[in-house]
Amino acid sequence: MEKIPYYSLNQYLKKKFGCKVLKVSLDAGCTCPNRDGKLDTRGCIFCSKGGSGDFAGDRRLSIKEQLRLGKEFIKAKNPKHEEVKYIAYFQAFTNTYGPIDKLRNKFLDAINDPEVCVLSIATRPDCLQKEVLSLLDDLNKIKPVWVELGLQTIKPESIEYIRRGYPNEVYDKAVNDLTDLGIEVITHVILGLPNETKEDMINTVKYVGASGSKGIKLQLLHVLKETDLYDDYKNGFFETLSMDEYIDIVVDAIKALPKDMVIHRLTGDGDKKILVSPMWSANKKAVLNVLSRRLIQRGTED
Repeated sequence: MEKIPYYSLNQYLKKKFGCKVLKVSLDAGCTCPNRDGKLDTRGCIFCSKGGSGDFAGDRRLSIKEQLRLGKEFIKAKNPKHEEVKYIAYFQAFTNTYGPIDKLRNKFLDAINDPEVCVLSIATRPDCLQKEVLSLLDDLNKIKPVWVELGLQTIKPESIEYIRRGYPNEVYDKAVNDLTDLGIEVITHVILGLPNETKEDMINTVKYVGASGSKGIKLQLLHVLKETDLYDDYKNGFFETLSMDEYIDIVVDAIKALPKDMVIHRLTGDGDKKILVSPMWSANKKAVLNVLSRRLIQRGTED
């Protein structure tokens, strides 16, 4: 098999932990300043009711129970008897936004699980106050902590349109603060936002590459039901990317990144029950296969 011409998450995890590492998505029961009225009540324009945690655990259950059920589900799908470790991924909403003692207890329940090797926390760059950073520093001394930041774009017009709610400088400070603590940062970028050119998207990717972030998640823009983005799509405000367009952008995005940046995601899952467009993205395996072939082809050409 030809070697893929980028540093994949699987390669990174194998090198770091020496075994298969799988992710269990959790819901800490948090909300978001873009939903509770601190900044807005509508959320980001693309965000589903699940707060980007449509595949996370059930927030009515304890973290320990969510982890147990998540591991059981994974083991049922992967019955091979091989050593497996887990990433405890706090995915839904803003997971550093809430009472610090509540957050500490939930994070400790996850990180103290003997099969968990990484604690990964999705949040906003503007929700990393001193007490939160202190907590993350303490946790990082137990096991590796990753913080996933939703940057999405650096284009000013897009920032306003998606209702992100903070300037790029806040992201820069968050990356610096976390890096100073030895905490790995993973940055989320959305490709295909309305009225963004390919150049706009690559500029965002380059910005992330120069920011100090250790990893990146490239996310195709999904239009989901019951979002404000869906209303704009339904009214003909924009069109979503074709598969060829998206793959072309991803190939150039990877080329624009540092060689040692870990690529955590090349596309994304949209919950099929609420996905409106692009429907080609529902077959993620097929998309990744085409993308892999294009990347290998591009690598041999270069």
